This record gives sequence, C-alpha cells and structure tokens, in this order.
Amino acid sequence: MSEMASAHEESRNGFHGGSHDAQVIPIDRGRSSRGAGGFADFDGALDPEDDRRLAELLAFVRRRIAGEYEVDEFGFDAELTDKVLLEIMRPLYRHWFRAETVDVENVPGESGALVVANHSGTIPLDALMLQVALHDDHPDRRALRLLGADLVYQLPLLGHLARKTGHTLACREDADRLLRKGELVGVFPEGFKGVGKPFSERYKLQRFGRGGFVASAIRAGVPIVPCAIVGAEEIYPKIGDLRFLARALGLPYLPITPLFPWFGLLGLVPLPSKWLIGFGEPIRTDEYDPSDADDPMLVFNLTDQVREVIQQQLNELRLRRGHAFPPFL
Repeated sequence: MSEMASAHEESRNGFHGGSHDAQVIPIDRGRSSRGAGGFADFDGALDPEDDRRLAELLAFVRRRIAGEYEVDEFGFDAELTDKVLLEIMRPLYRHWFRAETVDVENVPGESGALVVANHSGTIPLDALMLQVALHDDHPDRRALRLLGADLVYQLPLLGHLARKTGHTLACREDADRLLRKGELVGVFPEGFKGVGKPFSERYKLQRFGRGGFVASAIRAGVPIVPCAIVGAEEIYPKIGDLRFLARALGLPYLPITPLFPWFGLLGLVPLPSKWLIGFGEPIRTDEYDPSDADDPMLVFNLTDQVREVIQQQLNELRLRRGHAFPPFL
C-alpha cells in the first residue's frame, strides 16, 4: 500500500517525483500550416500570395456576373482565356509534360505574324500547349489565334469555346483579317493527316496542302515563323484505327492506343512525355507584292521551304531532348 501511495504521489508531482510544477509549452502562433497542405496560419491569416489570388478570383467572378468584359469581333474573350482555359492547361504544360520553349524570341513581340507548326498526338493537345507557351513564355505574352478545322465549329459547345478562346475557322477571310490587325495567328497545315497519323510515322511531316497559309502571309506582308513541337507524338501512340466506328460517328478517325479503349476513360490520360517547342527564324514576306499571293509557283516554293525548315527543326529537337520519358524510364 505504501508503494501505491508513493506512486500516486509521484504521478501528482511528475513522472520522476519531486515538487516540480507542470510546464506549459507555448504554441508558436505565427507558425504557418502551409507545409502540411493548408493555406492559412494558425491565427487564421491567409498567406499574402493566396490572399492576392483570392481577391483576383472574386474580382473576376464579379466582372463576369456584371457583364463587365470585352470580346472582339471574332468572339475572343482574353480574360476568360487567361483565367480559365490557360489556367487549366498550365499544370499539364509545366508539370506533366515539363514543356520548354526554344528560341521563343523569334516570334515578333507586337506585330502580326503567322506561326506554322507540325500537328501530332491523336488528340490535338499540341495546339493548346502552343497557346500556353506563347502566352506564358514569350516576353510579350502573345495571344495565339489558331485557325481550326471545320469539324471543330460543327460541334456547338466546342465551337463556341474555341471562339471564346481566340480561335476561328481556317479560311482565307478570317486569316487575312487577323493578320492585318497585327494578331499572332497559328496554323497546322497537316490537319487531320498529321494529328491522326500512326505512331510508326511519328515526326514525319505530312503534306502541307495547297499553301493557303503562305498566301495569307504574303497578302498581309507578315513573317512566317516555323514551329516544331516535339513530345506530342508520344502522348497517345496510335497503333490502330476503328474506321467503321469513326465513319458512323462522323469522325476522321477513332484511334486505338496501348491504353484506349482497353482502360476506358483512363486511356484518355496522356502519357507524360517530355516536350520541346522550338521556333525558327522568321521567313519574311514583306518583300513580295500582295498580288504575288496568286502566283501558284511562288506559294508552292515558300510552302515547301517552310515544311523543310520544320522537318529539320524536328530532327534537331528530338536529338536535343533524348528519351521521351525521362526520368521515368
């Protein structure tokens, strides 16, 4: 009994006996919980950067509700594009594809220009990544106005979204108007032949059509900037095509990849290939008369020149990149 009483007395005075008073260890109220995944300090204060972002978001929502935003004659909503579309694409661009730009300063800072790029990847994510690259990595944060295929604008929701984010139909009239306004216009001359080609033909440029993009550049007197995108070919390696089903759905192709359709929606997750987006030196067209756009031989020769430059860029960037999936494999 005396031992139990002694133990009870020790528990009152401390683990090892004595008459020491219990010590209260103060909690550092200024310590932030961000390292544990939170956004506020223990005293409830927001980090200044998070506070700024929240204020910007609330201001953006208020402007949308009040209708205090502008769109141009094509329906382009610059703020919506930056705050919504590009914000969604940035994690893919920065962290999933780890994209880098090469010689982005070759793209003019303010004047009109025509960016001509290779097209690949089965699903055209390369167009969106190019848009992010020119907006975020170019010193002047250029907004790219892409010329899209008819199919895009035949789908009501997709067509409306495309116009809201700055794109328009790939036709002579729209291309000429944008270039003459000083806009940065993007085009993928390979079209569905490029984006839907099998993986066995990766990084081999397809035919560039009749050179309508060259004629538009000559009429507007703007430079043509060759662009090579390396990395998109590996995100959905196309090993087959469900042609009968594609025809029934009115699609140019319905791909079979190592993951789709076998894994359902998971098969739509792009593989994390390493991307490089390179921009060649501008090819001038202001030395030509606008009427030269009607010269088929001149247009053909310039088209062929642009195609050869892009193919050379692709070969060089592939060597520079090395393995498509570092450091995963």
